[in-house]
Amino acid sequence: MATPLREPAPARDRTTAGAPAPVPRRRTSRDVWTAALFFLAPAVVALLALRIIPTLSAVETSIPFGTDRALLSNFTYIFSDPDFLGSLRVTLLFSLVVNPIQIGLALALAVLLTKKLPAVGLWRTLILLPIAVPQAVSAIIWLVLMRPDGPLNGVANALGLPSVPWLVSPDVALASIVIVCSWVGVGYWMTFLVTGIRDIPTSLYEASSIDGANGWQQFRSITLPGLRRPLLFVLVADTVSNLLIFAPVRVLTQGGPQGSTNMIMYDISERAYTLGDTQAASAGTLVLVVIVVAIVAVQFRLLPGKD
Repeated sequence: MATPLREPAPARDRTTAGAPAPVPRRRTSRDVWTAALFFLAPAVVALLALRIIPTLSAVETSIPFGTDRALLSNFTYIFSDPDFLGSLRVTLLFSLVVNPIQIGLALALAVLLTKKLPAVGLWRTLILLPIAVPQAVSAIIWLVLMRPDGPLNGVANALGLPSVPWLVSPDVALASIVIVCSWVGVGYWMTFLVTGIRDIPTSLYEASSIDGANGWQQFRSITLPGLRRPLLFVLVADTVSNLLIFAPVRVLTQGGPQGSTNMIMYDISERAYTLGDTQAASAGTLVLVVIVVAIVAVQFRLLPGKD
């Protein structure tokens, strides 16, 4: 009787038999820094090219090293110029007015749009739509709307109301700039606050509802503390953005009427590109940088943003 042939057993791999599993190579701090620098390189280059180098150039231009002139002569000149001092006053007044409006409306809309309301997606889209329009283009749209014979006054006249000198009255022009900037800014800052509200655990609201807390109590005790960091970011970023406002002023009023909308960025631009006084413009730029840094530092000091 023939016995069946057995298949030969597979040969053991002598190179791996009994060998421990390979251990993946641990990433060293050098690898981490290399990867970080690779991804940060474009931002660093842009920061150097668009921020650091122009700032150093402004310092060199505004301070006349190696000349017979006093080193601070350009700063003395601009601080004795009533136009520059007026632009400082207008810019600070604009920021004091527009910041609370934008942040307050953005916070209110963020709270509403995180509720279960009908057509909330449609309302969110309509509020965010101005963000998709470039600032200069939106300023042109508002220029057409706010003309003396424009649609806004047409609607007012149809309702029996008097026309409003939106862009031609020193008493109204700055308010018009506030409206135009808020039209874009409210929706933009709202997106950050909506994200912050969604990061707050819903269990906190559920527990407070069980304890009998109403909507205002939940907002004061849960929403505001949970939004401390997003609100700090929005406050600082909105302040810097409004101090650097330029396009709406350039398109709508050109700093007028009677200097009522002559903000510091527009004043610097006029000195540099219309009057050709680059030294005074550079000095004004450094003053603006110092003001921005000082205001941001005070905000960080007053609102530490700690949990």
